Amino acid sequence: MKSQATRVSLLHHGLNVLSFYGLSGVTLGRLAEAARLSKSGLFAHFRSKEQLELALLDEAARLAHTHVVEPAMEAPAGLPRLRVLVERWLGWASRAGLPGGCPVAAALFELDDREGEVRDHVAALEQEWRALLRSLTASAAALGHLRPETDVDQFVWDLCGIYLSHHASARFLRDPAAETRARHAFDALLRRAGAALPS
Repeated sequence: MKSQATRVSLLHHGLNVLSFYGLSGVTLGRLAEAARLSKSGLFAHFRSKEQLELALLDEAARLAHTHVVEPAMEAPAGLPRLRVLVERWLGWASRAGLPGGCPVAAALFELDDREGEVRDHVAALEQEWRALLRSLTASAAALGHLRPETDVDQFVWDLCGIYLSHHASARFLRDPAAETRARHAFDALLRRAGAALPS
C-alpha cells in the first residue's frame, strides 16, 4: 500500500513537471527533489527516464479521460456529445490542475524529429484520441446532426488543427482570446458540416 501511494505521489509530481517543462525537463533528479525522495527510492518505481516518461504520458491520458471524455459521454449521443467533448478538451489541462499545458500536445512538437518508444507511445495516444473524435463525428452525421456526406477524416483534421492552434496561442503567445477564437472556429466548422447552431 505504501509503495502504491508513493508511486501515485511520484506520478502526481511528475505530471506537474511534465506539464510545465515538457519531456526534456523531466529528470529523475528533478522528480526525486519534487517528491522529496532519494534517487534510490525513485529507482524502486522507475528504472529509467524512458520508463518514467511512458508512465507519465499514460497518467496524462488517464487524467484527460477523467476530465474530458467521461463528462462528454454523459451527454446525449451525436452532436451534443461532440460539443461537450470539445468544450471540455479546450484548456483541459489547467482545469485538471496542471501548471502548464497539455503534455501530449506539447510532446507532438517536442518529439516530431525523434524516434523511439516514447515517440511511438505518443503517436499511439494521439491516434487513439483521433479515433474517438472520428467515432463521435460519424455518430453525429449518422444521427442527422451533421450532413450525412460529411468527410469525417477532414472534419477531425480541422478539429485537431483548432486544438493545436489554441494550444500554441494560449501557451506560447499567451493570447487571452485563444479560447474564444477556438470556439468560434469550432462553430464555423460545425456550420460548414451542416449543424444547426443556436442563434
